[in-house]
Order: sequence, then C-alpha cells, then structure tokens
Amino acid sequence: MNVTAGSADPNSANPGQTGHSVIRPSFVALALGSVGVVYGDIGTSPLYAFREAVLAASGDRGVTGTIVLGVLSLIVWALIVTVTLKYVLLLLRADNNGEGGTLSLMALATRAIGRRTPIILLLGIVGAAMFLGDSMITPAISVLSAVEGLKLASPAFAEYVAPLAVVILIALFAAQSSGTAKVAALFGPVMVVWFSAIAIAGAMHIADDPHVLWALNPVYGVAFLLSHGEIGLVTLGAVFLAVTGGEALYADLGHFGRRPIQTAWLCLVLPALLINYFGQGAKVLADPGAIENPFYRLVPEAFLLPMILLATAATVIASQAVITGTYSLVHQAIQLGLLPRLAILHTSDSHVGQIYIPRVTMALLLGVLLLVGLFRTSSSLASAYGIAVATTMVVDGLLFFFVVWKLWKWRFWLAFLLMIPFVVVDVTFFSANALKLFEGAWAPLLFGASMVIIILTWRRGTGILASKTRRTEVPIDTLFRNLEKKPPHIVPGTAVFLTSDPDFAPTAMLHNLKHNKVLHEHNVILTIVTADMPHVPEEERVQFTPLSEHFARVSLKFGYMDTPNVPKALAIARKHGWQFDIMSTSFFLSRRTLRPSAQSGMPTWQDHLFIALARSASDATDFFQIPTGRVVEVGTQVTV
Repeated sequence: MNVTAGSADPNSANPGQTGHSVIRPSFVALALGSVGVVYGDIGTSPLYAFREAVLAASGDRGVTGTIVLGVLSLIVWALIVTVTLKYVLLLLRADNNGEGGTLSLMALATRAIGRRTPIILLLGIVGAAMFLGDSMITPAISVLSAVEGLKLASPAFAEYVAPLAVVILIALFAAQSSGTAKVAALFGPVMVVWFSAIAIAGAMHIADDPHVLWALNPVYGVAFLLSHGEIGLVTLGAVFLAVTGGEALYADLGHFGRRPIQTAWLCLVLPALLINYFGQGAKVLADPGAIENPFYRLVPEAFLLPMILLATAATVIASQAVITGTYSLVHQAIQLGLLPRLAILHTSDSHVGQIYIPRVTMALLLGVLLLVGLFRTSSSLASAYGIAVATTMVVDGLLFFFVVWKLWKWRFWLAFLLMIPFVVVDVTFFSANALKLFEGAWAPLLFGASMVIIILTWRRGTGILASKTRRTEVPIDTLFRNLEKKPPHIVPGTAVFLTSDPDFAPTAMLHNLKHNKVLHEHNVILTIVTADMPHVPEEERVQFTPLSEHFARVSLKFGYMDTPNVPKALAIARKHGWQFDIMSTSFFLSRRTLRPSAQSGMPTWQDHLFIALARSASDATDFFQIPTGRVVEVGTQVTV
C-alpha cells in the first residue's frame, strides 16, 4: 500500500471545516487573537534588532548620529516595504481557500500553472525547510533577549541568564503535550499590553533628541548604505532582524482572516514598533552608552523588573506561535506527501486545531537548547538569525509572481514590474545575511538543507517504490476476469483494501486471495487523495463507483489541512447507496518491509535514509483513525 498521507488540522477549528456549525468570532476578537499569535515574533524584535544593527554599523569606531539615523531609517522602511506593502497589502490577498503560508502558496501556484512543476515544488520545499530552520532560532533568541534584562537590574544575574532561558524553554515545550487552549485566550490581551508598553516607553524618550524623526526620510538609509560599503551590507543583515516574523502574517492567514490581520498591524503593531524604535534611537543619540541595551534603557528603573517579566511573557507567546506554526507546516507537508506520516495527538475535544506532534516537539527542543548552549547570548545568536527567514521571503515573492501572472491573469510585464522591487529587496537582505555564514548563519542553513534532503529523498523514494510496485501489480480488470473464470469462496461482510492506484489490484487483496482463498461479499478498493486546497467540503469528500456485484471503488478526498478520519468519511457513502457498517467491515493494509537495492536509482546513502524514514512513519491505522480491531495487516518485502 502506498497511500497519500493525511493529517490532522493543526491550527484551528476553522471555517473550512464541515459537518458541524462553526460560530465565527467577532472581528474584534479575531483582530485581538491575531495580535497574540501572528505578531509575537516581529513584536519582540525591538528587544535586540536596533541594538545589533547599530553595533554592526559602528564596529570599533563608536556610535555616531549618522549611524543611528541611517540604521533607524533602514528599519523604518524595511517595515514599510517588506512587511506592510509586500505581506500586509499584497500577499494576504493570495489565499488558498482562506489559507496562507509557503506550502499553500505553492499549491496555489501549482493550480495556477495547471501542474506541479519541478521549479514550483523545489521553491515550496526550500521555503518550508527554511521556515523550519527559523523555528528553532526564534524561541532561543527571543527568550534570551528578554531574560538578559536581568543584567541591568544586577550584574550578578549575568551568569544565570542562559540557565534561566533553558528552564523557561524546557517548561514551554513540556507544556505542549497538555495543549494550550486554556492559556491561548490570554495571548491577545498580553500582547496588547506588550505593544502598549513598548509604545509608551518609546514615546517617553523621543523628546530626548527630536532629530531622530529625520529618520523617516529614506535618504538617510540610502546614504548610509552608499557611504559604508561592505559594512552597510553587514548592517543590513542586522536591520533584517526587525522584520523577522513578517512571514507569519501570511502563514496565519487562515486562522484570523485578512482584514483582522491588516487592522491589527496598521492600527496597533506597526505604530507601536515605530514609536519604540524611534525612542531607542533618540535615547542613543542623547546617550551613546545606552546602546548596551537601548530597549531596557527606555524603562524607568522602578518598572524594569515588571518590563522584564512582560518581555519574558511576550517572548514565550512568540515562541508558542512559532511552535504552533511548525506543527501546521509539518502537517501540511505530510498531507502533501512531502514527509512520512508522524503521530499527531489531539489535545482538545472541542478544538480540532489543538494538536501535539511529539517528534517535532522533541526535535525543536533539542535544536533550541543546542543553539542556547552554543551561542549563550542573544547578540551571538543574532548572527544566526535572519538567513532562513530571508530565504522564505524570497521564495514567497517568486511563488507570488506565478500567482499574479497565471492565476490573477496579469500581463507578464505587469506582474514582473510589481514583484521585482520586492524580490530585489528580499535578495539584498538574503545577501546581507549570507555574510554572517561563518558567524552563525550556518546553523539554520544546515538544518534547512537537511530538511530539503529529507523531503527530496522521501519524494524520490516513494516515487521509485510506487513504480516498482506497479510493475508487479495486476490490473483490476484482469483480476475481475480471473475471478469470473474461477470464483473463490464468498464469505459475508465487507473488506476495504487501501491502495494508491485504484486501477490495480491492491497487494493485500491478492495476498488474501492467495493465502485465504476467500472473497468477501462486498469489497471496496479505497484510495485516499490529497487535494491542492486546505479543506474539502463534505459533499465532495466521497466518490463512490460500483464496479461489479462484489466490488466498488471509493475515493476519499481530503484537503491538506483536513483530518483524515476514514470510517467517518466512509459513512458518507451511505448517501450513495452503500450501507457501511463498521462492525462488519475489515480493513486490509499492506505492511512493507523495505530492503536496499543496488539498482534502486538512488545513491546508497539515500537508499538507507529513505528506508529509515519509511520505518519511522506512524502506523496507518492510527493515522487514518481506523479502529485497530477492524484491521488486518499483510506483510510484504520490497527492495528500493
């Protein structure tokens, strides 16, 4: 059996779900929710972005007014061009049935072109892999930067910053198995308090040097880049820290909708970020020594500890949003056949989106702790941050070009003129971050490249396996003719045989006939199909085709964010005249044992990697929610 994998909906009980009524939250509630989930990452960037950019620009020469105004101007216009114009105003319009994210954009571009081309697939894989690479760094740098405020309260806390960050991160990841539904309701209000607090802190210090407002003029940023050469490009890599998390606006589109996300950004998040950055700039212009930690220098001493606690809460929320987003991406990749099946556990009876993926959680935790151990401080870790996000942004821009050109029916030159400025900006940011390769950027690139290799190996291996299996399978029409000539013994009940190709007899069926020499009264050849849309309506879920007196073909179609419950979906077939009864139905599955082959078409190392991935895949019985007491497994051995 080689069935296209399905998966649970990892992020929300959403409007695409069918079969029950869904009460949509109010516009205000959605906007508030987006503040807590969508903007956690970019909302905590003021903790370190301005500091790192100014330090990168000044080097050993000291902080000057030209540097401060140039860096601040670059940050302001990066937020306006990369986040506001590209993501908030443009990309949010490219929804795939309400869903966003790199893989949704890949599916949309594929639909626009009419087929899955290698370039579109590769772009989607690279973008998804780099998002996963970034997902390890965000919790580490966010929590570290928040806890580092303790060093200002007392230098004696310096040696406890990294251990305390480790404790917070372990607690955060340990909480994933019990679900986050109860505390998630607090995310929005806490982040509203956070954005209000950083806006107030910034506004209190703009008067320290009002000349800081000159940074609104993009000429200061351009002049800085032109006059500083390679240092300007290095600084641009640090400036990019201010927009990391901008891609989350699009990734979380399906959770909150375009209007609430746009409203939250334009009315609260962007103004709060700009005011805080201007406050930091004015503080450093008035007191260059404040560059040590300009964010916490904005806060009166009496409010320092409360701000540290609030910052820690905000970074934990940002980290939680990244973890949830990782679950969503992995789930989509599984459903699209890019990764093997992984165990997905539901942590809520009322919310489909509350899930927990143990292997993903453990991998993320180990990666995060390794990064904290290697880099120890947010300043050191800042060198590793950005390259993965920059790659994802480049991918989003290229995929969006295909959507504008082919799906929106724009003329090629108009689509090109629209996207080329954004792609140039993204590529420039990517180049700037690439300069930090040996300072730490290798970490997310290494993880991202590993994920690309895993995905490509899985795709290639499953293709080879399907091809080899097809050569040994019997066409279903041939089987029918043989059964008519020599009918086997008929036993009561229904047998469901899962297969990836309904035109050929399932291996489990052939083994059942060969060894048991019986045929059930009703036999269903079941194929599970993944659509290039996030959700498939219930009325389109089942396609039932009678083939003969004893045989029928059933195709179950799931979106790449739907929960693949096979028994529940088969019950829909009653509308087509099939009296499905789970208690009289047996599900026959093939359990393959894979062996490497010298003629597999893949290098030996890739052969072994594919076999290891296949062995690590979760049991199809659990994944498709088939009752274990109704399953019969037939073992086969295949060389790949």
